[in-house]
Amino acid sequence: MRCRCAWANAHLKSNETTMNEILNLELLNAAIRNAAPLIFAALGGLLSERSGVVNIGLEGMMLMGAFVSAWIALLTGSLWLGLFGGVMAGAMLALIHAYATQQWRADHVISGVAVILLASGLTTYLFRRFIIPMEEAGKTSVVGVFPSFEAEWMESNPLGLLLKGQNWMVLFALFLPIAIHLIMKRSRWGLRLFAVGNDSQKARSMGVPVRALRYQGVLLSGALAGLAGVFLTLALTGQFRENMSAGKGFIALAALIFGRWTPWGAVGAALGFGFFEALQLQLQGKQVVAHALGADDGCLWCRWLQRLGNKETELLTGHELPTDLLLMLPYLLTVIAMIGLFGKMKPPSDLGNP
Repeated sequence: MRCRCAWANAHLKSNETTMNEILNLELLNAAIRNAAPLIFAALGGLLSERSGVVNIGLEGMMLMGAFVSAWIALLTGSLWLGLFGGVMAGAMLALIHAYATQQWRADHVISGVAVILLASGLTTYLFRRFIIPMEEAGKTSVVGVFPSFEAEWMESNPLGLLLKGQNWMVLFALFLPIAIHLIMKRSRWGLRLFAVGNDSQKARSMGVPVRALRYQGVLLSGALAGLAGVFLTLALTGQFRENMSAGKGFIALAALIFGRWTPWGAVGAALGFGFFEALQLQLQGKQVVAHALGADDGCLWCRWLQRLGNKETELLTGHELPTDLLLMLPYLLTVIAMIGLFGKMKPPSDLGNP
């Protein structure tokens, strides 16, 4: 008996869909796009924490980068000036964090929380003070986005479908971990940064400028977090909205922990979180219907679902999935990672120490 998924699909209701329709290259395309800001922020956190400075302020730096990039692009009409401004805004907040932790010896977590509160309050005030009145006066706050890749060959090529609709920032996010990996493993600066994060006292005794390297690591961290914010405004939405980072800085920190403080691990975790975000967007308002018609040569889902019932009987299940649960999954996985259920997550040995 042949698989009759095609027949079953013809009987779907308007709000129903099958798993075969959901798990496709378009979903992977959206997952890569959603993962890009997480990759930027996670790799930024990597540079900071490998130097020994905890940086939970990624969320604030990302939010500030998003606002400043949109505001400068709105004033000047240049997306590139907006990008530069957003990166610098993230770096300036990182400088505050570095100064507080290295000069004043402030607790790293408290300093990071202060950065988040500062960015949240400042961007909210500036948004309501300047952008909201502009919109109420009938002017647009949309600045546009960087152009995406579009070509005929992308329609029939699997790689093309993954790249279709993406822009240069997505490609940069995918190639950035290669550069970070080579810098950390092959360059003198990267090896010194690694040493500072693992044993700052020994590094000092060997003449390594610990404080300078930590400043550099934190500043680069802020710049990449600011770039993640730039992506939200100038590559995704084209405008700034209040608190639009929506916890992505914390998810990036979770990706860093999942990735065990390595570039490839952090990127892999970020792609996983991006996949779940794309999945929950696709499943909103839809019922997932599985069809199993007991055919050994049928599709993967039929072969798996046939075990749940008689081989000669059609099994139909239609349930609207609670997409809020999918949306909260990255945060849930963050908590699970912190309590060590996925194995011991060993941070740099000198993380958080003077």
